[in-house]
Amino acid sequence: MELERKYADYAAEKAIELLNIDSPSGFTKKAAAWVQDAFAGLGFKAELTNKGAVLIDLGGPDSENGAVLFAAHADTLGAVIAEIKGNGRLRLSNIGGLKACNTETENVNVYSRKGDVFEGTIQLINASSHVNKDLDSTVRDFNTVEVVLDENVSSAEDVRKLGLEVGDFVCPCPRAHITKSGYIKSRYLDDKLSVGILLGVAKYIKDNSIALPRRVFVLVTVYEEVGHGGSTSIPSCVREAISVDMGCVGSGLQCTERQASICAKDSGGPYDYDVTDALVKAAIKENADYAIDVYPFYGSDVEATLKAGYDIKHGLIGSGVYASHGYERSHIDGVYNTMKVIKGYLGI
Repeated sequence: MELERKYADYAAEKAIELLNIDSPSGFTKKAAAWVQDAFAGLGFKAELTNKGAVLIDLGGPDSENGAVLFAAHADTLGAVIAEIKGNGRLRLSNIGGLKACNTETENVNVYSRKGDVFEGTIQLINASSHVNKDLDSTVRDFNTVEVVLDENVSSAEDVRKLGLEVGDFVCPCPRAHITKSGYIKSRYLDDKLSVGILLGVAKYIKDNSIALPRRVFVLVTVYEEVGHGGSTSIPSCVREAISVDMGCVGSGLQCTERQASICAKDSGGPYDYDVTDALVKAAIKENADYAIDVYPFYGSDVEATLKAGYDIKHGLIGSGVYASHGYERSHIDGVYNTMKVIKGYLGI
């Protein structure tokens, strides 16, 4: 049965919904609840783990080859308040690989522990070009940029009167958007686009009453960006775990935003040869446009699974994404091709 392109459109639309929920690592309850509701709404059993992830059972029979698990993550980059300065500005401590140079002039939401949300902007200190002659030459890091709150504050006391304190979460706005030509642009496509992809596959299975040949799970983790998302909650019957995460696009790599990327090796070493080989064969079988690449600076959920001591084989695929950890871009074709690889791997 052919995978209709409408399921890729659905995947992208659901990803946009999730992208608009702020969820840096450590602040993911609303995103996890959305994920649980989205899979449960399709009729699948979806449970919150103690750690805050979502484990979904797509069904299928137990077999001697064991189950396969697809992992994606709903946590993103972000920051917390590291210091409330005397002038009412905020110094940040980044979460994950957030780069100061990629956040300058970005609007942010700042969350107090009382549940209030305040707007602001990340700016270079002394940001006016008519005042600061060193504007161009200043190194951008989290000591040279700050949050300027859109509130009438000029002291630390003013900020604290709002209910804000050190440790409160600061979330750069995603600016999620799908262009008429099919490009998907947003912060945090890594990895909310993949959550959408797995929802699209789940809807395809449900709509067409597809009988899975083996047991299949989805795990949507919430601590991938800080390195331990996939370290728990793997069902004991799982023998293969595949990260569905962003595919790298950049100099020295083959993949484009319109392709599915199959990773042979990243910073953690090579992925399982048999799993990678099966993913390539699945792409060929389903006539999916794909590329095989080696990612120079990368780690995934399923590597955290291995490091936690689970006896699994592992693989990594994803839609090609440009400008990772910045304002990212992919394409609906990349979503579609990645879904076709998953379909082929499952033999459905």
